[in-house]
Amino acid sequence: MTSPDPQSPAPGSDGDPQYKDRVYRSPGGIAGGVLLLALAAWLGIDALIRGEGRVPWMTLAAVLLVVPLLVAFTVRPAIFANDDRMRIRNPFRVITLPWSQVAVLRAGYSNEVLDESGRKYQMWALPVSLRARKRAASRQEKAARGGSGRGAGPAPRGAEPVQDHRASSDRAMDELRELQEKGASAPGAQGPVEVRWAYEILGPAGAGALLLVILLLVG
Repeated sequence: MTSPDPQSPAPGSDGDPQYKDRVYRSPGGIAGGVLLLALAAWLGIDALIRGEGRVPWMTLAAVLLVVPLLVAFTVRPAIFANDDRMRIRNPFRVITLPWSQVAVLRAGYSNEVLDESGRKYQMWALPVSLRARKRAASRQEKAARGGSGRGAGPAPRGAEPVQDHRASSDRAMDELRELQEKGASAPGAQGPVEVRWAYEILGPAGAGALLLVILLLVG
């Protein structure tokens, strides 16, 4: 399940209405992440207070390693989209794609976007729906039998069920496709694809892993 935040207008400097990003996240992933973080905090604090010898240090290293990874895979993933571009915040990277660089948004065994150069980026914040997964399996089966499968692209709009009966991730993908279609030729939607590593996640996790290895080696 995903939760799109509604657009809200704000005045721009040129007098035209400007819109905040639409934000897509997985409420289930966030809820699970919060529960796991609470459990990790409880176990970690207990071990730090009650532990003896090397236990507190081992606990500190484990917390430094595990907590950033929990955040990365549960709370962090999100997609931000506006009239000019989409920004995909995945566990370890942030990908910014102007709409002019988006070739296709497709749902198969995962929701993903391809840029004009053919590079593929998964969208962790939008878990693929069961319906889309079944369509992908059906297309793959037809291709294996030598049929005329449509590949990994979306099914025709006429074949889609009524919107109210679809998973929210399917509706979110449709909204992103509409934004891409409207904004691909806009002046503000031009420019290169930008990819940034999430050092705020990789740094603490790497430090925790290094400390854990050192503690294990020194015995």
